[in-house]
Amino acid sequence: MQIASRRLPTVDNPRRSTTLTVMTGLFTLYCLLPLGWLVVNATKSQADFVSTFGLAPGREFALWDNIAQVFTYQDGIFARWLLNTLLYVVVGATVSTFLAALGGYALAKLDFRGKRTFLLVVLGSISVPGIALAIPQFLLFAHIGLTNTPWAVLIPSFINPFGLYLMWVFTAEAVPSGLLEAAKIDGAGEFRTFLQIALPLLAPAGVTVLLFSFVSIWNNYFLPLIMLKDPAWYPLTVGINQWNKLGSAAGNGALVQNLVITSALLTIVPLIIAFLSLQRYWQSGLSLGAVKG
Repeated sequence: MQIASRRLPTVDNPRRSTTLTVMTGLFTLYCLLPLGWLVVNATKSQADFVSTFGLAPGREFALWDNIAQVFTYQDGIFARWLLNTLLYVVVGATVSTFLAALGGYALAKLDFRGKRTFLLVVLGSISVPGIALAIPQFLLFAHIGLTNTPWAVLIPSFINPFGLYLMWVFTAEAVPSGLLEAAKIDGAGEFRTFLQIALPLLAPAGVTVLLFSFVSIWNNYFLPLIMLKDPAWYPLTVGINQWNKLGSAAGNGALVQNLVITSALLTIVPLIIAFLSLQRYWQSGLSLGAVKG
């Protein structure tokens, strides 16, 4: 009696698992439920927000009115917070990505004294949460007089230990040493070799680090909270929380939960656009550096 051979699962023909499908569906629901709640409640007026069930629509569709109120409330300060956040994100993410690429290239391709010690410091700093450094950073910036200025938010964002580690690993595999030697033989200096030869090859990892920095700076809350006292320099995270506190204050009648929810929805739209538009670069940046060619 001949026994039919079973086909082994492969990448093109994976094994089907009901348990895995159910778990993935539950995880997807867990992730999408808060987003659905946010979208539904952003379409409600203040009266509907406090009188209807969270996932049920209100009596009227007030999304466009809420958006208009968000940009006009308190003399349109939301637009200023949005511009502040864009400033912190664009400058901080760009500089941190370039410094990470420069440092990763140096660690992977150059030999210098103290390199091993520096590697250990980088690896150790990845395990330190950023919030643990917020108070020492505040004391340092207060001593040199930079608190309540954009530099107090920008300068800490320039240092990205995880981005440096990722660029180091990626550079070691993606940038051929022979290509760098050929450039130096042709007379190119070290920095020119990095800019013209290595940097284009680091684009996938660079986009990954840029995305991580973008999200980290965009969602940064605690550091701007302790560094900034002038509302004119608040990012969106701190500013929206101030609205939330204003609406929670007893007896002042300033209930603006609908504006808080709508502004929170507007805040996540750029993040979604960034991830969807740069997704293919992000995926390649995560995978190429881990596979030795």
